[in-house]
Amino acid sequence: MKKCIVACLLAVLSLAIKAQSNAELVKVGDSMPAFTVISDDGTKLPSSSLKGKVILVNFFATWCPPCQKELAEIQKTLWPAYKDNDKFKLLVIGREHTDADLQKYNEKKGFDFPLYPDKNRAIFSAFANSLIPRSYLIGKNGKVIYATSGYTEEEFSELMEKINEALK
Repeated sequence: MKKCIVACLLAVLSLAIKAQSNAELVKVGDSMPAFTVISDDGTKLPSSSLKGKVILVNFFATWCPPCQKELAEIQKTLWPAYKDNDKFKLLVIGREHTDADLQKYNEKKGFDFPLYPDKNRAIFSAFANSLIPRSYLIGKNGKVIYATSGYTEEEFSELMEKINEALK
């Protein structure tokens, strides 16, 4: 009986590890996938227009509690530090949200950084299959230099250090 329980636990753990590894399509060292943010009004922001910049791509959903914590920290710490740096671009992308969804959400939260829609998961799907919040830091050369999923204060501090290093 004990062997059966142990075997079942190992099987579940193995599946969880495999699911985690399959969740991420883009890893550190990979090139940033090409994508275009398309707003409800048809305005387009192609990733190719960001060449040579340090880019933080953050995926979130309005219903996700860890995302709320991370976005609050972006508002408090990250955005004030980098919003005026023309070598840095922040793309906070609402997975499965429209501009209208994000505008309503932002009125409630009061963020002063831009939120971008990904209503059909087209952008998110180029980076990963699941798990939010999720962030990718892209260096000036277009390669991923740091990637996270979930939110912890320690990881966020490390992200801030990586941005500082990349901007030097």
